[in-house]
Amino acid sequence: MIYRRQQELLEEQILGQYAAKSAQSKGRVRPEAQCDLRTDFQRDRDRIIHCKAFRRMKHKTQVFISPEGDHYRTRLTHTLEVAQIARTIARTLQLNEDLTEAIALGHDLGHTPFGHAGERKLNELFADSGGFAHNVQSLRVVERLEKDGLGLNLTWEVRDGILNHRTSGNPATLEGKIVQLADKIAYTNHDIDDAIRAGMLYADEIPKEFTNIIGTTSSSRINTMIRDTIANSQNKNDIVMSQTMRATLMGLRAFMFRNVYQSAYALQEQAKAEKIVEALYLHYLEHPAQMEGEFLRLLDEGEGLERTVCDYVACMTDRFAIAQFQKIFLPQTWHT
Repeated sequence: MIYRRQQELLEEQILGQYAAKSAQSKGRVRPEAQCDLRTDFQRDRDRIIHCKAFRRMKHKTQVFISPEGDHYRTRLTHTLEVAQIARTIARTLQLNEDLTEAIALGHDLGHTPFGHAGERKLNELFADSGGFAHNVQSLRVVERLEKDGLGLNLTWEVRDGILNHRTSGNPATLEGKIVQLADKIAYTNHDIDDAIRAGMLYADEIPKEFTNIIGTTSSSRINTMIRDTIANSQNKNDIVMSQTMRATLMGLRAFMFRNVYQSAYALQEQAKAEKIVEALYLHYLEHPAQMEGEFLRLLDEGEGLERTVCDYVACMTDRFAIAQFQKIFLPQTWHT
């Protein structure tokens, strides 16, 4: 255990007083022998990277549904950008970079096909059983759905960060708070980049009240927000931006909602996606035997039909959902 212990001792020496130390983790639901090479948080990061849900994110919508082009963000590339931003902040503030990275890589594992459009529809369909939220589903993925129903058995700190990464959440660690903010910094800025690429937005349309503060390029905007966060969080038991920068970030988000997320084109495509999600959900409620084996096992284990169908649809990628919709609801070509 000498290698892991050396890293734990190094954390004690170089991390700040408010950092989460891996040797002081609250542990896992199921106790298990520790790795002789990696700390518990490093091990969690690796488990997330190697899980099926992580790989599926490469074919899940970030903002643009089924875009034609190789350079638009997916849920996976968004996740990697969040991790990069979060790690930079954590490292500079002498917080636990491994914990930060693990939370960042796992925060969107429960996202539905077609992004927030799919999430809204599943929340509506599953309302009588408690509703659907992607952060709660991300936790369910790592606790219940991965590893043939055993889950990844992650540490308490990583699970807390995943669950609480949304605006309404209150992460228990500063590392979790970093991911919560890095998520907003990442998607606000890369969605601007993608919207410009798609021709839905022109760079000079971004209000001067924001560009005068953070610049006109994606790089300058992200860099300015990161530096502001670091400057205002030094030696504090909190992760905060200056009032000016916070207002700028929130203003940019509001601008994007008006001009991109709620544009006529976006709403039209989201409506199509919601119809696919609804049709699949209702179909599998009537025909549960058509789901894949691992989800049939959930039924056998007493998870309940609605819960299992919700899990199955939520786990789908965009292209798998479209393929299943076509297979079930559209006439198939005859082959002779």
